[in-house]
Amino acid sequence: MSPLETLLREMIAENGPMSLETYMALALNHPAYGYYVSKMPIGRSGDFITAPEISQMFGELTGLWSAAVWRAMGEPQPLRLIELGPGRGTLMADALRAAQIVPDFLSALVIHLVESNKILQACQHRALKDTGLAISWHAAVGELPDGQAIMVANEFFDCLPIRQFVRTETGWHERLVGLNDERRLSFGLAPNPVADMNMQGEPGQVFEAGLAASRVMAQIAARLCRQGGALLVIDYGFDAPQFGATLQAVRSHRIASPLDDPGEADLTAHVDFCALTKTARAAGAAVHGPVPQGVWLTRLGIYERAAKLREKASESQKAAIDSALRRLAGEEDGSSAETMGRLFKVLAVTAPGLSIPPGFEPEPE
Repeated sequence: MSPLETLLREMIAENGPMSLETYMALALNHPAYGYYVSKMPIGRSGDFITAPEISQMFGELTGLWSAAVWRAMGEPQPLRLIELGPGRGTLMADALRAAQIVPDFLSALVIHLVESNKILQACQHRALKDTGLAISWHAAVGELPDGQAIMVANEFFDCLPIRQFVRTETGWHERLVGLNDERRLSFGLAPNPVADMNMQGEPGQVFEAGLAASRVMAQIAARLCRQGGALLVIDYGFDAPQFGATLQAVRSHRIASPLDDPGEADLTAHVDFCALTKTARAAGAAVHGPVPQGVWLTRLGIYERAAKLREKASESQKAAIDSALRRLAGEEDGSSAETMGRLFKVLAVTAPGLSIPPGFEPEPE
């Protein structure tokens, strides 16, 4: 039994069942035992692989996208380039290397990283120590300093806690985490239906509400409207309202039970891009997309970049480039790792009046 599970059992025994949102928040961010506080989650020795770790092309194109948006913003000096959940620093390192071809953009940058994991902070420091740029770390979005900014959130919103509601014959009941007869963590339902949930549904259907994600989006969108800039969101999820449970736990690259050994596995849920869009627009921001990741990368030139890399590559390197291209931008059927181009979506949120960012141009009629 993990130390956090012992603590959670004690909390539930004393106070009663807790919401899934509370459970996830503790499992992921408990100051002593939370997964994102104390683990190395990324890489072959971790629990999952992200797009920047698959190929340098992902971070390079993100960096050039940021430079183009900076131009559209009027080339502010300084510009805060902010990454939310920067992993091992791979995306930012690749982005800054690509940005060397736009030296005036590079000279305008001050880097801010929103990261609470000390292990990952050390990785980010190693990855970025030779950039020559000022870099600051922050534990939360609310700690970021004011100023015009471009913000990048790759696989950030899927890590924020969600709530789940299950339809029964008597209405929508919130799913809770409690204790079963053996005092083990188990799912159950609140005895009374939620009074203000009037949506239709069939018994057994599950509705997920990413309220934490919406709160963060509202905060960022309001900032962009006041101070200027853009947010780039890249994550897996859906762009229309839907029912279904998407909560999953991943440990050592395998699916695990969300209630087993809390604090030892990654917990994520699909991002509701429709809800994020509504929240950003309600704050007054402009929204572009979402578009499939494969479409966005193709519009930014990933196939041309791959061809350039192949020119001086060995046969094994060419195979690796082709494999990365399929994973990041391909549309073929297969495992989830092979369909990132379709499963992942890309959304841009900008200050009002900013031109359409690269990759979000409307389809020709």
